[in-house]
Amino acid sequence: MEPTLRITTARTERDFVAKIEKISGQKLLACYQCGKCSAGCPMASHMDVLPNQIIRLAQLGMKEQLLAARSIWMCVSCLTCNSRCPKDIKIAEVIESLRMTVLRDGERNDYLKIMELSPEARSVLPPIATISAMRKLTS
Repeated sequence: MEPTLRITTARTERDFVAKIEKISGQKLLACYQCGKCSAGCPMASHMDVLPNQIIRLAQLGMKEQLLAARSIWMCVSCLTCNSRCPKDIKIAEVIESLRMTVLRDGERNDYLKIMELSPEARSVLPPIATISAMRKLTS
């Protein structure tokens, strides 16, 4: 059984919330937790934290729990969550901003360095791998 997650005001990190809002261009507090994003997510069954829960943790500034979640790496950026949101919150952009935060903080170094591959290796690389690798480095 997993430990209970206790939410207190002591855990909030306003700078973190502002950073995620700035990078993603989204207002996190606009989300009222309807759950439509999670209900439509094709990867939800593989996530430890559902898309609406990601937004809630971000709203509360729970940086450690959020950046440790496997879910931010499970998102395939299909944008189903974006299209289902009644408040027009671009949830995929929030998730992308969380990935960028982890990568920019130097906590991960597992992305593919496309330009270091030989032309032959790049020619057989699945297009989605190339796109994903480039998205992790740009915004």
